[in-house]
Amino acid sequence: MKIEKHFLATFLEDLKKNRVVLPTLPEVAMQVRKVVNDPKATARQVAKLVSTDPALTARLLKVVNSPMYRGVEKIENVQTAVARLGAQQVRNLLTALVMQQLYQAKGTTHTRARLKELWSHSAKVAALSFVIAKRFTGLPADQAMLAGLIHDIGVLPILQRAEAYPQLVEHPAALDEVIKHLHSVIGPIILDEWGFSPELVAVTSHHEDMWRKDDGNKTTYVDVVIVANLHSYLGTKHPHTKLDWADIPAFEKLGLTPEETLKTIEAARDELKEVRALFAS
Repeated sequence: MKIEKHFLATFLEDLKKNRVVLPTLPEVAMQVRKVVNDPKATARQVAKLVSTDPALTARLLKVVNSPMYRGVEKIENVQTAVARLGAQQVRNLLTALVMQQLYQAKGTTHTRARLKELWSHSAKVAALSFVIAKRFTGLPADQAMLAGLIHDIGVLPILQRAEAYPQLVEHPAALDEVIKHLHSVIGPIILDEWGFSPELVAVTSHHEDMWRKDDGNKTTYVDVVIVANLHSYLGTKHPHTKLDWADIPAFEKLGLTPEETLKTIEAARDELKEVRALFAS
């Protein structure tokens, strides 16, 4: 049996029996998400939770005072940020800001390089998703950014498990094949564990399904991420660049042609840099 087939078979069996170690969202992000889901939660409660992590507090305040969100007056504390932006938006920003921790796991040189590459790609798709959602949809841009950031979350446990298979790690094409088959299966399981909304869970399931039409004419985060993901590969030899984008339903649902999207993204170059800067090391 080829090594990738053996890996796939054992991984799926272990997944079925709950023997796969899933990544966990940092505690402060989990607690904030839980509190925000409580309709009785106050800005003060959210702020108190966030403030238990001084480093995260500093990063959040830096973001909310950046050109992306800045209002007339500078925001000096988390409670004001929650009051100004709303708890839901702060929750999404915090989740996005802590996500990078998951891509800094220890491992072989190969695994660390893969994680670094995966994080860079995810940050790029997040920035593109933010701009596309903001310019062409009624979807909250911060939620679209988070959708772009987590679309490949299912790759993380695969890379962790692959460390026990040197033959697989030493053959990138074989590992890519495994990732292709598994990451959209395990991604939804991770986000379910984290308590994410069905709309975001769907992104991890369907972002590679270029021809999906399941949601009728309703624009979804899946559509935004599909288009963002495609644009992230421009200038590379990725197979997605060889598809006829004009036939991909997500563009039609966004009311765009691929050419129009390209022009918009080119015009939003500065904004894309600002968003990607949020996720710089």
